[in-house]
Amino acid sequence: MSEHIMKSNHSLILDNRSSLTLTGVSDVMGFDEQTVNLMTDSGALIVKGDSLHINKLNLDSKDVCIDGTINSLQYLSHNTKSIKSKLFK
Repeated sequence: MSEHIMKSNHSLILDNRSSLTLTGVSDVMGFDEQTVNLMTDSGALIVKGDSLHINKLNLDSKDVCIDGTINSLQYLSHNTKSIKSKLFK
């Protein structure tokens, strides 16, 4: 029998391109002031911008808040090998 894994809903709220609130985040795979790499229940998400700062991180509740200037949001394929090659170049 396959094990049933419960997924939470994933959502994001972008406020004035300066504050990003996310739910359904299972992992932060890396970050610096220009890029934040996240794993969400909807796949890998790359947040790009300037002066990015993780203001709130609670992986138990799957919530993340990022402040700074948000320039782009990009979801990647659910293919794990593809995700790792794109994130860790």
